[in-house]
Amino acid sequence: MAEKRARIISVVNEKGGVGKTVTVINLAAGLSLKGKDVLVVDMDPQLNATKGLGYEPAEDSFSVYDVIKVGKPLAAKSVIWHTPWQHLDLLPSHVDLSGIEIELATKIGRENRLKRALSPIVDQYDFILLDTPPSLSLLTVNVLACAQEVLIPCQTHPYAYAAIDELLETIATIREEINPDISVLGVVPTFFDCRTRVSNQILEELQKDSRFANKLFKTVIRLNTTIAESAHYKTPVVFFRRSSTGAQDYLALADEFLGALADEFLGDS
Repeated sequence: MAEKRARIISVVNEKGGVGKTVTVINLAAGLSLKGKDVLVVDMDPQLNATKGLGYEPAEDSFSVYDVIKVGKPLAAKSVIWHTPWQHLDLLPSHVDLSGIEIELATKIGRENRLKRALSPIVDQYDFILLDTPPSLSLLTVNVLACAQEVLIPCQTHPYAYAAIDELLETIATIREEINPDISVLGVVPTFFDCRTRVSNQILEELQKDSRFANKLFKTVIRLNTTIAESAHYKTPVVFFRRSSTGAQDYLALADEFLGALADEFLGDS
């Protein structure tokens, strides 16, 4: 049996409300249904991915904060929570993570703490998906320093589309100064509403954007109230209501995602 070595993928957009955390949760769930071992790492102090996978941390719960903190950090494997769904694990977040930037301000190598923390467990998963805060911070830098690739969810809205410019500049800076191997895996259109002119217009602009030639996923995540409903019940939509368009879209994304990686592998062989 071939030894595992996780593909580490950050799901990033510096604008909030674009479906970033929903994409992390449901792509991870979709991949787990394909038999892939997946770890979600929640690097957002708002804990949305943590709660979205059904974990409610107590005040004294261990979290990713304890894995990257100053002093005596815990081993990542001791903090991982096994979700109720097979093949899907979580390294949860905590509100304490919001103070980590101050704690690490003077520490050498602070941008690589997550990378060092995850290195002992990369052989236990097929994929590690990293959720990020909707802003550029030391937490985001840690994620980009650790990741091999970036998946960009883009709401089909002018503000979200415009925000990609700044994100691409950030990725270029990280590549130049910290992580030379990082690349953009692709862009996923989200919150698409075929009834509105603006949604159709932004999708068309994404399709014509030369920066995303061969990097724009064909799967479009449509606006769907069941996704929000599933979040209320702290369950990925692919488990909550498989027949919904939200579940269908994320399962299609998981299929396209795996297909793209398989094509890439064959192209390199």
